[in-house]
Amino acid sequence: MFGPLTTVLAIIGLVSLSAGGLAYALLYGRIQSENNAEKRLEFIQGKNKTAPAGRTQDPTRRRKSVQDTLKEVEDAQRAKAKQSKAPPLAVRMTQAGLTWTKRTFWTVSVVVGLLMLVASFFLGAPIYLAIALGVVGFFGAPRWYVNFRRKRRIRKFVDEFANAVDVIVRGVKAGLPLNDCIKIIANEAAEPVKSEFRQISETQALGLTLADAVARLPDRVPTPEANFFAIVISIQQRAGGNLAEALGNLSRVLRERKQMKGKISAMAMEAKASAYIIGSLPAVVMLLVWLTSPNYIKLLFTEQAGHLILVCSILWMTMGVLVMRKMINFDF
Repeated sequence: MFGPLTTVLAIIGLVSLSAGGLAYALLYGRIQSENNAEKRLEFIQGKNKTAPAGRTQDPTRRRKSVQDTLKEVEDAQRAKAKQSKAPPLAVRMTQAGLTWTKRTFWTVSVVVGLLMLVASFFLGAPIYLAIALGVVGFFGAPRWYVNFRRKRRIRKFVDEFANAVDVIVRGVKAGLPLNDCIKIIANEAAEPVKSEFRQISETQALGLTLADAVARLPDRVPTPEANFFAIVISIQQRAGGNLAEALGNLSRVLRERKQMKGKISAMAMEAKASAYIIGSLPAVVMLLVWLTSPNYIKLLFTEQAGHLILVCSILWMTMGVLVMRKMINFDF
């Protein structure tokens, strides 16, 4: 019905559309995050310019100090935001709470790759499939593990961080020094907040100021919550002010962000369920056809054309899953 030229043009069109969809799915989140960050910085700058006008009781020197501190913090946050898009491997392992060195990581990668290669070869897989699985085991599995540990640790930190800020607020209101409040969190809080605040206390004991010690927290835990805390402590240490009130407002913001995140997750569950169903349909249909008519689907695994169809189908399904993943992941 269709000539060879029409078939080739159709394949080229499908490949072009797939490449465009994949590029859009991979770059949309980065572009959107940069736009949101710029809008937040513009909002903060505008608010900082107008806020001191109504506070006539504050001295001019203190207003100038707060403005200078905010400008320095914003410049530092911009530099960190550029670096945090693709942090180096050593930084990702530190953020994941792993004590691995680069040598350990590459050793684990080689071992996992060889295990997957040998296991797939002895299970009767074709040589090219065994090599592909070995490459996936070498490059993919260890990095997936590091990223999984990193995301889980950051999520635990965010869930516990508001309680740690409340401890500081109550301690400051009761008359305790800020350093003692940090030591209490370092001894009594849950992980990973406990270890992070212990590192702040130990870094301060080595001679750094409290503001500099806290400023390193967002490097180890790249979250907006840690950035807010570092900014509040830096402003308070340089310009003074009511630390209990500032941290109390920060705690309220953190809890409201957590509630908003829960609401967004609940509202997005329907879209996620639909995406899971759509993504699993090809595998389920293939399994059912295999159980009912194995001779019909066996050609995909025995013929060279079937292998090509499987590879193309897996690639296009992967692109579709990545696009749906970008659509159902909400950044706020």
